[in-house]
Amino acid sequence: MKRVLISVTNDLVTDQRVHKVAMSLTKAGYSITLVGRKLAQSPPVSQPYSTHRMILLFKNGPLFYAEYNIRLFFLLLFSKADIFLSNDLDSLPANFLASRIKNKPIVYDSHELFTEVPELIDRPTIQRIWLEIEKAILPRINYSYTVCQSLADYYQQKYGLLMRVVRNIPNCKGQVQPEPDSKRENVVLYQGSVNVGRGVDLVIKAMKFLEGVEFWVIGSGDVENEMKALAHSEGVADKVKFFGRIPFADLRQYTRQAMVGISLEENRGLNYYYALPNKLFDYIHAGVPILGSDLPEISRIIDSYQVGIVAKSREPEYIAREIRMMLSDQEMRSRWDDNLKEAAHGLCWENEEKELMALFDSIHV
Repeated sequence: MKRVLISVTNDLVTDQRVHKVAMSLTKAGYSITLVGRKLAQSPPVSQPYSTHRMILLFKNGPLFYAEYNIRLFFLLLFSKADIFLSNDLDSLPANFLASRIKNKPIVYDSHELFTEVPELIDRPTIQRIWLEIEKAILPRINYSYTVCQSLADYYQQKYGLLMRVVRNIPNCKGQVQPEPDSKRENVVLYQGSVNVGRGVDLVIKAMKFLEGVEFWVIGSGDVENEMKALAHSEGVADKVKFFGRIPFADLRQYTRQAMVGISLEENRGLNYYYALPNKLFDYIHAGVPILGSDLPEISRIIDSYQVGIVAKSREPEYIAREIRMMLSDQEMRSRWDDNLKEAAHGLCWENEEKELMALFDSIHV
């Protein structure tokens, strides 16, 4: 039985992609240990595979990344793992160094274009440091995969890296399409990280043009308090409900109640431009039509499967009109319902994991 140590910088509670990867590898006979960190507010985790959460002194910033990678490096160094699986650039230094010292294969899963996230674009010195780390390590990685074709093409062009594509799509097995009476009339939903450029502020501003509509925000992030303050300043605090983080095991029961799902990421650099957000597939599997950005991967999903509308403007009044139409046009909603069911049938993790297993089966340890 091959032993795989998977490392992430989060607290393991809401990371659906990593959980699906761990479950697929477990099902295939690999022994899995998932390593992350524990925060003060982190709920307990219980999974069919081993988990380990480090308690760190620093919660964010350069000292956090330094402490995390040092702690992770020694954990990897003394582990009995046969394969190291690093998720995103922030966990890669420790994994790469340990893999070289122990002569163990390393697999890299790029969830996003880390060096182009807005938090780094606004901090060029820190961005350059991560770029140097990326340039030093990625060309020397033999096994890798990412979340969409646009990112795979980017890494191939920049580093000559041949990344496989494993999209972050929900499992189909055991899922049941929601009944019509599970819907909450006039609920518009955003789920995901509440960070800069995710379009949450845009919908909050649009809410003053919408009567009888609720906007649910599920998730947490850097601008969560700012968004709550914005709802108050726009006079729509009674229409906007913030649920905070919800474990992925419970998330679907909230998603399936919505009438419209929001994915209005702003073009704030290449990371957002090439993004294929997880929530798109969560919305599809919950039978929720999407109002999404006119960005390559988002618009490709919406247009290919005809499961919503691609927004051609980011003006709040325009967004309000589109939401109003999406809620009220019954003929269009009927077409979307059929298209969503068909799309959910084909967009399954059970199909994506075949590419994942092909990669791991090619690794000789």
